[in-house]
Amino acid sequence: MDLITSILNSLPGAVAQGLIWGIMAIGLYITFKILNVSDLTVDGSLCTGGAVCVVMLTSGYGMVESLICSVLAGMLCGLATGIFHTVMGIPAILAGILTQLALYSVNLKILGKANQAINASKYDLLVTIRNVKNVPLFENSILISAIAVLLIVVLLYWFFGTSLGCSLRATGSNLNMSRAQGINTKITTVLGLMVSNGLVALSGAFLAQFNGYADVSMGRGAIVTGLAAIIIGGAVFGKISSNFGFRLITAALGGVIYWIVYQVIICIGLDADLLKLLSALVVAVFLAVPYLKSEYFSKSKVRKAGAHNA
Repeated sequence: MDLITSILNSLPGAVAQGLIWGIMAIGLYITFKILNVSDLTVDGSLCTGGAVCVVMLTSGYGMVESLICSVLAGMLCGLATGIFHTVMGIPAILAGILTQLALYSVNLKILGKANQAINASKYDLLVTIRNVKNVPLFENSILISAIAVLLIVVLLYWFFGTSLGCSLRATGSNLNMSRAQGINTKITTVLGLMVSNGLVALSGAFLAQFNGYADVSMGRGAIVTGLAAIIIGGAVFGKISSNFGFRLITAALGGVIYWIVYQVIICIGLDADLLKLLSALVVAVFLAVPYLKSEYFSKSKVRKAGAHNA
């Protein structure tokens, strides 16, 4: 009974944190699923968003300005990766690693030290772990995070319905055909990376407020968490609808499921340090399934068909 009570008490915080990480998963969905680019910048840009937000808030700036600057800082991170990739010809995955490495020093300079706390009682934060239950509805972190996710999905749904958004989707679908249709794929690739990392930085800004601090290592393993959220969301809700907006929502819901599982693991006493290992294995299995099906199961069907015809 105590275990069940402990799990139920931790659920509101897990849902709020899952929604915040869901914003990051939506950003990652743009590069991983739409643009078809493996971008590792997110491990650094998540921290950049958090660092910029905390430093600006503690310097006396308002919440709106802090969030806007966090998004712009994340977009600059994506721009750097895009330039490495499209202008300098560096493979996308290596370009992301280079930007991520450089961002460690940048984030350290922004914060001025390894981590910086922000007091929820001193600053009017948008989301905080204190406001997940027993607070007025308009202050509830779960509701605020859910509204933020829905607004992002609506904006992205509109954007990817425009000619520019369709060009970006076409770039990820078929690069050569997009070029043949007159699309500047370098520009669309850079734009996709900027939008993606802008959302990741926004997630970092929310996460820093929620946790009450920004740390130079807060983005470590973010790529695995984001991929796990996308894969879990697709596996659980993917067959319900193929609508683009719904796909974005499933990425955020995957983040919620991930963090609920995380809290359950903590409550039942399992080693929480192993969750990253579990996440990596889940991502590896789901990424390998399409290849294994095409490589082995399709061949076995061909052999059976050949034996039957013989």
